[in-house]
Amino acid sequence: MPKRAASKTLVPGSQRLPVAGAKKVGKVAPDETVEVTVRLRRARALDLEKVIGRRAARPMTREALASEFGASRSDAAVVKGFARDHGLSVGEVDLGRRSMTLRGSADAMQKAFSVKLTAYRTPDRVRYRQRQGGVKVPRKVEAVIDGVFGLDDRPQARPHFRVRAAQGRFKRRAAGVAFTPPQLATLYGFPKSQGTGQHIALIELGGGFDPAEMKKYFKGLGLKTQPKLNAVSVDGAHNAPDGNPNSDDGEVVLDIQVAGGVAPGATVDVYFAPNTDRGFLDAVTTAIHNPATTVVSISWGGPEESWTAQMRNAFDDAFQEAAVLGIPVFVASGDDGSNDGVGDGKNHVDFPSSSPHAIACGGTRLTTKDETVWGPPSSGGSTGGGFSRYFTRPAWQGGVVSGGGKKRGVPDVAADADPATGYKVLVDGSSTVFGGTSAVAPLWAGLVAVCNAKAGKRPGFLLPSLYGAPKAFRDITVGSNGSFNAKAGWDACTGLGSPVGAKVLSAGW
Repeated sequence: MPKRAASKTLVPGSQRLPVAGAKKVGKVAPDETVEVTVRLRRARALDLEKVIGRRAARPMTREALASEFGASRSDAAVVKGFARDHGLSVGEVDLGRRSMTLRGSADAMQKAFSVKLTAYRTPDRVRYRQRQGGVKVPRKVEAVIDGVFGLDDRPQARPHFRVRAAQGRFKRRAAGVAFTPPQLATLYGFPKSQGTGQHIALIELGGGFDPAEMKKYFKGLGLKTQPKLNAVSVDGAHNAPDGNPNSDDGEVVLDIQVAGGVAPGATVDVYFAPNTDRGFLDAVTTAIHNPATTVVSISWGGPEESWTAQMRNAFDDAFQEAAVLGIPVFVASGDDGSNDGVGDGKNHVDFPSSSPHAIACGGTRLTTKDETVWGPPSSGGSTGGGFSRYFTRPAWQGGVVSGGGKKRGVPDVAADADPATGYKVLVDGSSTVFGGTSAVAPLWAGLVAVCNAKAGKRPGFLLPSLYGAPKAFRDITVGSNGSFNAKAGWDACTGLGSPVGAKVLSAGW
């Protein structure tokens, strides 16, 4: 008698909805090659506060993290057996990252995970595979995994940078103001350090940079030391500039020039990954588990509702691991105000900045005289901020954050983001001025690199330390991002405020 097929169950949180406005263009070829990442469960549950307290805020080693909270070989063996039974090959298996790569034809993947893959095209003509509904696997497999990523390869996130518009639009708002990264480091009182020996990980989901142009830019800043740049390929993506400064190149270059400009002694590791749920997650976990990484900057995201629950959980889970390792993760909070560009008249926050274990970065409008919220009446966007719909308020926000129905408040920190008072950059042969909360994440990452080098160590879990140190911030009390207004103390526009660099060092190290 033929072997009876095992009954299947839904992988929790795996349900996907179609992309609004996308057009169906046909079937996915049965022999099209598909790769997925299966995220394994932890062998033991990670109680972050307990682990941090037990170690007196000392960072855990990656070896200890993998040993205590990685995946088990027996769980990996269950997934290997499932792959074998469905004609899928097994690629990389990393128990520390709790990650397994499976590869096979679209036909085999559809049968293995009980999904239907269809070819669609986004409104801006990007072709992708779409699945609708959830992923199903045998119960014994569902019991040992936290998610399956890559069956659907729709574009997942957008970059959060803004190019300064024509000068005439900003005549009443001091259009000519712009800063180099070293000037901002001085204005924000960064400790005197080059960040030597630190590795800043930048997550990029498209675009690229020209190494020669980066050298020209840093030389133009008058820096005696230039950062070492290292392009890292994830899931087949590469450093691939397209020559258009308004494209994803702008994001990549902004991140590099800001982080490297304030920490020129550091190594800047640029992780290039496909702009998919799988690519984004793999880039983040690869960077966090790289033994060299000391701080991570992410300038990409999208409204919380555009992510599956398994994706939100997987990112937050990875950020908890980063916290245990003493690796702060800074994430841009978005450039479309309190609505996050959704356009439904309601409040939304951007993910992954809304993860309670990421440090969400909001935006200000900075001049040498004052600093206010980046938002109306300034043109060119507005800082993201508000309250999560999915994550509860973490303990360190208690007593500091009010409103939002006990949900996680966004952002945590801020810095200059208004393109009208933005950052001088050189991208694809064009000298221009950029803004956006995309610039804030690498600026703060550069500050951490400088503090690490100055202190000679990594911080413990930095977020609670920041919330316990109000004097480490310049409180921003003027301005709005739409639904929320700045006020004394934390607010849903600029969080705790912009940095007072030397006091940030005293608070976290």
